[in-house]
Amino acid sequence: MDQVQVKRALVSVTDKTGVVEFCRALQEEFGVEVVSTGGTAKVLAEAGLTVRPIDDLTGFPEMMDGRVKTLHPRVHGGLLARRDVPEHMAAAEEHGIGMIDMVVVNLYAFEATVAREGVTEEDAIENIDIGGPSMLRSAAKNFESVAVVTDPAGYDDVLAEMRANGGATTLVTRRALATAVFRTTSAYDSAIWMYLSGYHATRFPEEVRFRLEKAQELRYGENPHQEAAFYRLVDGKPDTLARATQIQGKDLSYNNILDTDAAWAAVREFNEPACVIVKHTNPCGISIADDITTAYLNAHDADPVSAFGGVMAFNRLVPALLIEGIFDNGQFVEVMIAPEFEPGALEMLATKPDVRVLATGGLRTPGAHYESRAVEGGMLIQTGDAVNEDPATFRVVTKREPSAEEMAQLIFAWKAAKSVKSNAILLARDFVSVGVGAGQMNRVNSARIAVEQASAKARGAVAASDAFMPFSDSLEVCAAGGVTAIIQPGGSVRDEEVIAKADELGVAMVFTDHRHFRH
Repeated sequence: MDQVQVKRALVSVTDKTGVVEFCRALQEEFGVEVVSTGGTAKVLAEAGLTVRPIDDLTGFPEMMDGRVKTLHPRVHGGLLARRDVPEHMAAAEEHGIGMIDMVVVNLYAFEATVAREGVTEEDAIENIDIGGPSMLRSAAKNFESVAVVTDPAGYDDVLAEMRANGGATTLVTRRALATAVFRTTSAYDSAIWMYLSGYHATRFPEEVRFRLEKAQELRYGENPHQEAAFYRLVDGKPDTLARATQIQGKDLSYNNILDTDAAWAAVREFNEPACVIVKHTNPCGISIADDITTAYLNAHDADPVSAFGGVMAFNRLVPALLIEGIFDNGQFVEVMIAPEFEPGALEMLATKPDVRVLATGGLRTPGAHYESRAVEGGMLIQTGDAVNEDPATFRVVTKREPSAEEMAQLIFAWKAAKSVKSNAILLARDFVSVGVGAGQMNRVNSARIAVEQASAKARGAVAASDAFMPFSDSLEVCAAGGVTAIIQPGGSVRDEEVIAKADELGVAMVFTDHRHFRH
């Protein structure tokens, strides 16, 4: 049947937002009998509504601290009975079961409970809803005859439909509401399963489930012939790219999101004010300075050609002075991301409405999340690249030790190289990346590119290699360009050969014992 008149509604909600107004409209406009339970019944009665207690409907008292109240044939029979099957209706009449045409239920806040600090298992278990999901599932299964409402945001739409149809709901709406129910109960059961199985305490459980919600559909993927959308984790953390607020600008594209993720990951490596400019997921300019505006100017000047049309990330509040610097440089910007922006900065950016401006609200520790990547028929999952490296543990392996200034530059270069695609060689000088060799099939070519890009700035610079140097050729290219010190993980079978060459060339070399590939 298409339209079903709502004569009786069973209402039992944890989130009581708007429930009084909704039930008042049901009663006063359509004469609906409202059956309710516990706290919900009390709230409705105190608001002056006529409420039939659930135990009056079932003839059985609520008991066991409310654990047993709606698990009764007079509830589920009234929900599950098929109105178009005479045998169902005869059975209902024989046992005194009245029909229930609408269920208004939302569930105990289990996820919010277990997210609290110090929650006990007893508290968690008491917040596992049993009657609620049971009613939702019964009503949703019988959507041919029963409307089921789980979200207070849907109250107005349901009332509008009833007003348009003389107090009835339509099959299209009931089906849509039922579909939402099974999405809700599926997510709810998954949350309970993950908690009881110790899902979050196990680094790699036997089964993994992602709960994703669509943030936006994208015009296309990496190329115009590819379709794409952006999803974010339902239980994702704050201060992340996926939870950032877009203050202005066109919709983000697939490539914008990838580039912004790379820039945001890179800039969070630094405690000092830092700017990272990214093109095609590789940094073309990285700098730290005493203030964020100087960091931007230095990062831009590292490679102004590549910086044009780039994505920029900052780890400090962005002031108006920095935006003035961008305008003075005549730089076209695709995306800017930072924890926050000064009002004056936003006023200036508003004159460039196509620039996408994202504010995260804060900074999270770099690498403090799981990384996933789809492959055909499967998924790779790893912990983030978040080695807590203490420079005091780094080893000088050459006869010449780096000076204090060289060591400071090496530490900066090491953090910066972590964000460059392998094979990565990065040259740094004055806390600015002056040459970047990224993504080459062999390390010596990366070294050549980095030195060529740095040009005269390579003289007196330091270099970082994201993985060990398997031969001395990369070292020789860097030294020929004027590099005075190199930092790398070490670990090659030819380490001694490379160290000997560094000693011959007078280049200081430091081993970190950690590799930072980025594929």
